[in-house]
Amino acid sequence: MADDSDIDIDDLKRRMDGAIAALRTEFGSLRTGRAAASMLEPVMVDAYGQMTPVNQVGTVNVPEPRMITLNVWDKAMVGKVEKAIRESGLGINPQTDGTIIRLPIPELNEERRTQLTKVAAQYAEHARVAIRNVRRDGMDQLKKAKAAGMSEDDNKLWSGEVQELTDKYIKMVDETLETKQEEIMQV
Repeated sequence: MADDSDIDIDDLKRRMDGAIAALRTEFGSLRTGRAAASMLEPVMVDAYGQMTPVNQVGTVNVPEPRMITLNVWDKAMVGKVEKAIRESGLGINPQTDGTIIRLPIPELNEERRTQLTKVAAQYAEHARVAIRNVRRDGMDQLKKAKAAGMSEDDNKLWSGEVQELTDKYIKMVDETLETKQEEIMQV
């Protein structure tokens, strides 16, 4: 059997896990009709001369299912944070009260829900491509190992293992997508 220096299955698993984690992060930023602090993760604000994630300039809370509050630490930043949220494309209209910005989450209409399911499908496809790229790297390692003297039987065994791993992770992406689409379409 080939030694671990030829094919590093653990490395392939780790990289595929990374693709799944990235997908879940992207899904977390998609609006589903109820408030989630993760919705604000992609929002960047121009703070002190550099782009900073909004959750690093204030405290994000979800006091109720249809409301996010953002308690901005620096009063001078409130206007910039409000502008960044307005321009983020989240479709949320911030309401400012001192250093607290309230973000009421409106109901999603059917058209917007359909758009969000398409966006979710695109995110899932990016994750599938990332997983397939990891698979390709694994297969390239196998080709090199075969050229370096790996037996045909070992090569087939490892090749099957890499494909099995790929299938498992693609199935995870599909299941995660299905769950997210059901969540988005839920009224």
